[in-house]
Amino acid sequence: MTPPRKLHIKSYGCQMNVYDAQRMVDTLGVEGFVETADAGNADLVILNTCHIREKASEKVYSELGRLRVAKEEAARAGRTMQIAVAGCVAQAEGAEIIARAPTVDVVVGPQSYHHLPELLAQASRGARAIDTEFPAEDKFGFLARPSREAIRARGVSAFVTVQEGCDKFCTFCVVPYTRGAEMSRPVARIVDDVMQLTESGVREITLIGQNVNAYHGEGPDGRAWTLGRLLYRIAEIPGVARIRYSTSHPNDVDDSLIAAHRDLRAVMPFVHLPVQSGSDRILGLMNRKHNASDYRKVVDRFRAVRDDIAFSSDFIVGFPGETEEDFRATLALIAQIGYAAAYSFKYSPRPGTPAADMQEMVSATEMDERLERLQSLIDSQQAAFNRAAIGSVVDVLFERAARKPGQLVGRTAYLQPAHVMASDAIIGQFLPVRIDSLERYSLLGELVTTMAAPIPDAASPLLSIGG
Repeated sequence: MTPPRKLHIKSYGCQMNVYDAQRMVDTLGVEGFVETADAGNADLVILNTCHIREKASEKVYSELGRLRVAKEEAARAGRTMQIAVAGCVAQAEGAEIIARAPTVDVVVGPQSYHHLPELLAQASRGARAIDTEFPAEDKFGFLARPSREAIRARGVSAFVTVQEGCDKFCTFCVVPYTRGAEMSRPVARIVDDVMQLTESGVREITLIGQNVNAYHGEGPDGRAWTLGRLLYRIAEIPGVARIRYSTSHPNDVDDSLIAAHRDLRAVMPFVHLPVQSGSDRILGLMNRKHNASDYRKVVDRFRAVRDDIAFSSDFIVGFPGETEEDFRATLALIAQIGYAAAYSFKYSPRPGTPAADMQEMVSATEMDERLERLQSLIDSQQAAFNRAAIGSVVDVLFERAARKPGQLVGRTAYLQPAHVMASDAIIGQFLPVRIDSLERYSLLGELVTTMAAPIPDAASPLLSIGG
C-alpha cells in the first residue's frame, strides 16, 4: 500500500488565502496528500502568497532560499520534494519566479488551484509547470469538498468565499490584476457549503471576498442577489449562530445590507469598513470613488439600525502626495468615528499599479512618525472599547484551549478574544461570560453558568448584543 505523501502549506496575508489553503488541502487530499507542520519532511511545499503587504515578493524569495536547502537535503536522503508558489505573488510574477528560483516546480495563480494535481503531474515528468491564467470555468466547481473530519479539525468557525476579484481599481491595489474582475458564486453553491459546515459542527460563518458587499451571485429565482439578501438566506440554515462578512467597500453598502443588520440576530454587530484616508484629496488620488463625508454617512446608516454596532477599518499613511493637513484629516475622521480596531500601514508601491508611478513620495521618516501617531489614536480607541466590556456579561463562542493550562479562549461578537478557566468540554458552545479585567487586547472573565447558551433563531428579532 502506497504511504500518503506529506503536504506543507504556508499562507501569507488575507482571510481569502487561509480559505484557499484549506481548499488546496482538500483537493490534494484526494490525490493522497496529508498535511504536515514540518516543511523539511514534506513531499510538497506550497507557499500561498499575498501581494498586498510591503516587500511581499522579497519574503517569498527569502523563503524559497531556505526551501532550496531543504530540497537538496531531501534529494541526498533519496526523497523528492516538490515546491509550488501559489497566490497573488504567483499571479503577478509567475514568469519571474520561474526565472529567479530554479528550485520551484509549480507556479499557480489563485484562480487555478483546481489545476494543481495536473500541474504537479507535469512537474513530476520534468516540466516546470505554470498556470496564471484566468480560466473560464469556476474553480469552485472543481475543488474537492472537505471531509467531515477535516471540518471538525479546523474548528467551530469557518470561512466561505462568496465573491472574488474587484472592479474598483484603487490606484494602490493589485487585487484587480491578481484576482481579476468581480465574480460572485451562485447562492445555491454557497448554501450547500454552509450546510456541509454546520452539519459538521461549525457554528460561525464568515463570508469572504475581496469586495464582499459587491456580491451579485445568481439566486434560485434566476436573479442576481445582493449580499444582504444572501445573509437572510444563510441565517435560515439550521446551526448557523453567527454570521460575519469581510471585506467591504463603502460604496457597496446598500439598503438590504443595512436591513440585515437590523433584522438578523445572527449577523454580528461588527463591520470591517476600510476607508484608507480621511482626506478627500487623497481619496481622490486613491480612486476610492467616495469622500470622507460619504463614508461618515454609511457609518451613520449602520448606527441608525443598531446602536451596539462597532467598526474596524484600514488606513494607509504616507500615500504619494499626502501632506500634514491630509494626515490630520485622517486623524479627525478616526476621532469622529471611533473604532474598535483597525489595521494601519505605511504606503509601499505595488508594481503595475498607478500609484507606483506617482512622484510625490512621502519620506520614510514622515511615514514612521505619522504611523506612530495614527496607531496611538487607534490603540487608545480600542483600549477604551475593550475597557467598556469590564463588568458586563457577553456571549462567547469558545474555540480552543489557550496557552495557559486549564484556560480556554473564545470570541465575543466583536472578535475580542475572551479567556476563562474551564474544561475543554465547552469548546463549540456559546456561554455567557462576566468580564472582570483586561490583558492587552484580551478579555479575562468567568463563566456565568456551565449551561450552554441556546442557539438563537437566526431570523428572529434582535434580543441582545453578541448573538
